[in-house]
Amino acid sequence: MQDGSMSMDQSGPVTDWSTDAIVERREAFYAASQRAFVPYKTPLIFRKGVGQYLWDETGAKYIDLLGMNVCISVGHAHPRVNAAARAQADELPHCTTMFFHPVPAHFCEELAATMPTGHDWVVHLTNSGAEAVDLALLMARSHTRNTDVIALQTGYHGATFGAQSVTGISGFRHNVVQLPGVAFAPEPNQYRGQFGAGVQPYLDALDTTIHRETCGALAGMIIEPVQGYGGIVPMPQGYIKGAAERVRAAGGLLIIDEVQSGFGRTGDAFWAFEDHDVVPDIVVMAKGIGNGYPLGAVVVKRAIAEAMDGKFLFHTYGANPMSCAAGRAVLDVMKEEKLQDNARDVGGELLQRLRKLQQKHDIIGDVRGKGLMLAIELVKDRATREPATDETARVFDETRAQGLVVSKSGPHRSVLRLVPPLCLSMADLDQVEAGFDAALAKA
Repeated sequence: MQDGSMSMDQSGPVTDWSTDAIVERREAFYAASQRAFVPYKTPLIFRKGVGQYLWDETGAKYIDLLGMNVCISVGHAHPRVNAAARAQADELPHCTTMFFHPVPAHFCEELAATMPTGHDWVVHLTNSGAEAVDLALLMARSHTRNTDVIALQTGYHGATFGAQSVTGISGFRHNVVQLPGVAFAPEPNQYRGQFGAGVQPYLDALDTTIHRETCGALAGMIIEPVQGYGGIVPMPQGYIKGAAERVRAAGGLLIIDEVQSGFGRTGDAFWAFEDHDVVPDIVVMAKGIGNGYPLGAVVVKRAIAEAMDGKFLFHTYGANPMSCAAGRAVLDVMKEEKLQDNARDVGGELLQRLRKLQQKHDIIGDVRGKGLMLAIELVKDRATREPATDETARVFDETRAQGLVVSKSGPHRSVLRLVPPLCLSMADLDQVEAGFDAALAKA
């Protein structure tokens, strides 16, 4: 891999891999809405990935601690997943949902089997997590015949028109009238929440939101068990269960967003909600579900889904057999390679190493998370907890120089988010620790 190289398939068009040409072509032909989501001043261009590693167009190697925005669950270019997708592509790459195909149906059965027993689960396959969120909101409103939905401040659920309306981060909400009937409750952030640590004050605030900002009859509430873009904010024990009780008492449904936290990422459970002694009514999922192949899903109790019986709704590529073949392989690989256990063990060790760095670097205000869903929050002063936004940007840029790929997140862009492929190994942690140590020293 060399800068300036050209590649061409025997029967395909030329791809120009020269750095300047890649940047120029993107600037010339991408719409402004697609150009905006860029983390680095100097673009980072990737050409190859294997497992937890990435290589740029010049051949430089990185440890991927972002998982391509949590989409890569079992590792880049996993041979089992790619082989499954390739075999399906060679036979029939797409089959619209108006016709029957066994692969998506098998996948739905296997997804339903991962959910809590004793309930009748059904699945609607989508193209993405944001589409799954939109559909979950529609299902909740159709089933309950109520309109009002509650979301959490600093929650992130996607950038489509419906999903951004339940997203509590201004950078993802466009300057247009948002979807009506949405109210926000304070998130129970145990480090930065407006009521400090604890659970009851946030449940009391939820009561206030229901009584003051809705009509009192709810369609549902949407919660991430661990807020992702919001800065890796785990829901404390007791909050989700208490919220579900209040929402259901008001006629609503509990919608759990597992797009980032699901598929074994938090280590102790396949789904993050399983740690909270609650069974959701609707679960949305995507990203790691397909290990990079476009796929999302809504898993829902049958009685709720039946409210849309007879209504025409589909997602063109949602039940694509090639993506579903990849999804089936992801489930198999996770079991065979024990990646949920790996997330627990490697994530636990990484968390301890990050806490050691917290003792060394005063700029680290908080280290938190579970499994391979971790965060380092930077502050100007530990007493005031003032967000260190500019310093985070400098540290972020330096992690790249250290061969690490991470992300900036949180409402103040002051959180370094670590959500690597679940195959990250113990052997990688020395470089990860040393890289962060060096980067933090330049804050």
